[in-house]
Amino acid sequence: MQRWILRRKNEIALVSFIFIVIGFFGHWVLQNELVAMIAFIIPSVIGTIPIAIQAYQALRVRVISIDLLVTIAVIGAFVIKNYEESAIVTFLFLFGTYLEQRTLTKTRSAIKELTELAPEMAVKKMPDGSFLEMSVDEVDIGDILLVRTGAKIPVDGKVIFGEGVVNEATITGESMPIIKGLDASLFAGTILENGTLHMVAEKIGEDTTFGKIIELVEEAQDSKSQAERFIDRFAKYYTPFVLLLGVAVGLIWQDVELAVTILVLGCPGALVIGVPVANVAGIGNGARHGVLLKGSEVIHDFSRIDTIIFDKTGTLTLGEPQVAGVKNYQENQTDALAYLASIERESEHPLAKAILAYIGETEPFSVKDTDVIKGAGIIAKVDGRRIAVGNENLMEKEGIILTESVIADVDDFTNKGYSLVLTAIDGVLYHLLGIRDEIRENVKEDLIRIRKLGVKHLVVLSGDHQKTVDIIADELGLTEAYGHLLPEDKAAFIQNLQEQGKKIAFVGDGVNDSPSLARAQVGIAMGGGTDVAIETSDLVLMNSDFSKLPHALGLTKATVRNMRQNIWIAIGVVFILLMSLLFSDWMNMSIGMLAHEASILVVILNGMRLLKYSYKK
Repeated sequence: MQRWILRRKNEIALVSFIFIVIGFFGHWVLQNELVAMIAFIIPSVIGTIPIAIQAYQALRVRVISIDLLVTIAVIGAFVIKNYEESAIVTFLFLFGTYLEQRTLTKTRSAIKELTELAPEMAVKKMPDGSFLEMSVDEVDIGDILLVRTGAKIPVDGKVIFGEGVVNEATITGESMPIIKGLDASLFAGTILENGTLHMVAEKIGEDTTFGKIIELVEEAQDSKSQAERFIDRFAKYYTPFVLLLGVAVGLIWQDVELAVTILVLGCPGALVIGVPVANVAGIGNGARHGVLLKGSEVIHDFSRIDTIIFDKTGTLTLGEPQVAGVKNYQENQTDALAYLASIERESEHPLAKAILAYIGETEPFSVKDTDVIKGAGIIAKVDGRRIAVGNENLMEKEGIILTESVIADVDDFTNKGYSLVLTAIDGVLYHLLGIRDEIRENVKEDLIRIRKLGVKHLVVLSGDHQKTVDIIADELGLTEAYGHLLPEDKAAFIQNLQEQGKKIAFVGDGVNDSPSLARAQVGIAMGGGTDVAIETSDLVLMNSDFSKLPHALGLTKATVRNMRQNIWIAIGVVFILLMSLLFSDWMNMSIGMLAHEASILVVILNGMRLLKYSYKK
């Protein structure tokens, strides 16, 4: 019975409104007090029932809720035969609840839209070569899928045949279509606007990028910030205080009407709902713009950041380095390059791809006894020979003396901002490769925007040569730059700044960034980076779009401002209502409830403004 009644709160509110209209018609037009009284009694009774049920359910879990205050106030008004006010208060409370639910639903529209965009069907290639449409749940990793014009990409994977134009707005927040050809990555939930593609499934179900986005955003919306937890604790004690205050006033002054009016005026409805609605709207806006905020606490922490530390490769740079300079020190380079390629094929270092692209196809050799020297390079046995690949520190450890001409080449490449890779075979230096990674487009402008948002210190930490890091820092106008750092050195650097009172955000994209992402107050992962970095982080910039960072920072600051505005609106309304009760004659329960419901709508609508937030470039 209770569930049946609660499901029909909106219908009860509508019936209450009709009887209230009849009551005023009987009072003012018919001038029949009996009709008016009956018309006001009916909504007072039927309107109180769902409110009382909710109050009872809260009491069962030892919570004194707003519903209890309203229930007691309405019963009190009914006892003193103030049927008009009891009817109006119940209607306004039920109608306010209805409006709250409608507007809150709109703030969650971003998640609803994401869920609706999830692909449901896929066209799979069968063993006989035919294609069969089936549920996306039946797709397995390695399956060949057909995607036609206008269809959603069903899972994450790569193009193995064809070419098409894909809209990736659901992943990146950008609606500009991207041309996808052979070996291009595809993401579930994106739309093939033109063309026909054959793809191989690499990630399915919740493991797809789109599935993780929905999961992360839903988890974020269910989380509670420090402000929300404080308000929950405040309401836990404030609501019983209002109840006791009303009872005390009623007993001391022997004025039931004053007591029940205090119960209505003291309701903290807007205070309780103001912060959650701002958080939900902020997280929803981020999801629409390719920014994943992993929880309400992240919003609070990121808004207070005064220092942002960047990894270099793949963060400030594109992460697509190319060999820009070569110096050979021995005649026969064929075997040396083949050995180097064999080692780099097994490496996950960002420079490995550039080296392999430069060398091209070579004879493959088996690699044995690989020893990765952190911050220096790799030593391995290839074709029975000892190969050392790395920087000057590794060559020094191997006892290889760099001649003056080699040192001059190293200085020349360093001054040009190249990353250095030296290769030695059996203690003999064979060549030096200079690798350059282009700075991301418009990064300098984005960093200026970040400064304007209040971040005082912009620092780059890298395992690269100090001169290379300095060149990047000078070009981008960074505050500080440090090179030759191991992953543990970066984490220690962050800890040292934190001990000085700095609020740190770290931006990175690699596995070696994970300790720093975890150490910082806010870890920010580039969405095109490794799964480990994304899992460790607090905030993800989808598609590695650096331009989303100013939006994310501005959004969190706007969300925190919005929370504070809502808190002050709620407190201000309660204060004005109570002062009006003490120092005026016009304040009553109906006006108080109307003001409360209006304040709840104001804070909700104020929070919903965040859905349209966009950082003004």
